[in-house]
Amino acid sequence: MTLTLFAEQVLNGLQSGIMLFLMAAGLTLIFGVMGLINLAHGSLYMVGAFCAAAVSAATGSFLLGLVAALAGAAATGALIERVVIRRLYARDHLDQVLATFALILIFSEGTRWLFGSFPLYLDVPAALSGPVTLPGGIQYPLYRLTLILVGLVVAAGLFWLIDRTRLGVQIRAGENDREMIAALGVDIDRLYTLVFALGAALAGLAGALVGVLQSVQVGMGEPVLILAFVTIVIGGIGSIRGALVGAILVALTDTLGGLFLPELFKLVLPPAEATQTGGALAAMAIYVLMAGVLIWKPTGLFGARA
Repeated sequence: MTLTLFAEQVLNGLQSGIMLFLMAAGLTLIFGVMGLINLAHGSLYMVGAFCAAAVSAATGSFLLGLVAALAGAAATGALIERVVIRRLYARDHLDQVLATFALILIFSEGTRWLFGSFPLYLDVPAALSGPVTLPGGIQYPLYRLTLILVGLVVAAGLFWLIDRTRLGVQIRAGENDREMIAALGVDIDRLYTLVFALGAALAGLAGALVGVLQSVQVGMGEPVLILAFVTIVIGGIGSIRGALVGAILVALTDTLGGLFLPELFKLVLPPAEATQTGGALAAMAIYVLMAGVLIWKPTGLFGARA
């Protein structure tokens, strides 16, 4: 194993972590402010990917596809918040799980009806195609590097929004005492719709950006949703900083575990068995990480409450 390979895998893990952060940030905002378990968040990721693929194919512009992903996911999020989610805030978490699971089925079948069962594809923009040479002579795809930079810019924007703006003050207050901010004149219904639309837009952006690296297909959001839940549990529910740190930890654990564990087991097992055993343990590593964090700090790394 060379140093170049290790550096490339670290960059791959960082890129995956930044994209996972976009997904987890919206989920942790929704859960932290509204106390809502939204299993349909992965469907909004899928909506963004399909909007981007459809608009990019029709216009030939990847940038317009990104705009469509943001707008389509945000509009879809605002719509389902007003029509469905708003009726669930005072309900038991089991009711929320059942209702949002039903939304997964509706989105999946609706998307299949609109676009068919065959996957769509997004091409890498011409301006971002090819590799770029990093210090140390590392050749790394420019598009993946751009994803890292875009994700960091979005993260900085979210930190600014939460810490420096009036809306951010309302969001933080809503996490602590919804009844009090409503009594002080804040339109709580409008705040909830804005937060849900923002979370949906972040998920849609992640789906559009990752859609270039994989096929855009029905059900693509569910595996990412599981990782997003693991991320916010590790980072702490309601914490944007926790979502960022947790996403990077999860992605690096998954990426580097898949690289190192098979090689480690090759020291004591035949290559085929070592690859199989190492791969299986690498898939478990993120859940071991989550268990370790919860044993050490039950509220997560940056969680303020259980």
